Amino acid sequence: MEAFLSSTALVALAEIGDKTQLLALVLAARFRRPLPIVAGILVATLANHALAAWLGASAAAWLSGPWFGAAVAAGFIVMGLWTLIPDTLGEDETPRARGGVFLTTLVAFFLVEIGDKTQLATVALGARYESVLAVTAGTTLGMLLANVPVVLAGEALIRRVPLHAVRIAAATVFVATGAWLLWRSWPL
Repeated sequence: MEAFLSSTALVALAEIGDKTQLLALVLAARFRRPLPIVAGILVATLANHALAAWLGASAAAWLSGPWFGAAVAAGFIVMGLWTLIPDTLGEDETPRARGGVFLTTLVAFFLVEIGDKTQLATVALGARYESVLAVTAGTTLGMLLANVPVVLAGEALIRRVPLHAVRIAAATVFVATGAWLLWRSWPL
């Protein structure tokens, strides 16, 4: 349960103001069809984060000891600092509808999430908890908690949420988690 809840909270916080959340806003404004957009986000996130969690859990199974624990902890600290940098969605990343709203959302989300901080956080969570199912379910729920309101409420919601404060809160959670893991990974 800890893996699921931690994964949900960390990704939900990290996703606020992230590139994929901006993509959700663009898709909602362009297509105005929330159900296929949300379904596309769900399927893309499940696929992307299952691979990421599996990679992290596999790495943890092969590597062990205080150095690996310190590397995972450092990964969380880096994610926290990275969260402070606002994302932008470039012109080349603006989705075009080929194959319908669902397919456009699925492909765009899957590709934009590759190498994104929430995907890398999912790798670190997979390594930390070694539970692909719990981490994938948690990170997917976190992604949906952050993106579904954007799809449904769109621009009005973004204007009311102080993204800078949310980024600081997310960064604090990631850095605190990394510091705690670092403290736990070294025998005293």
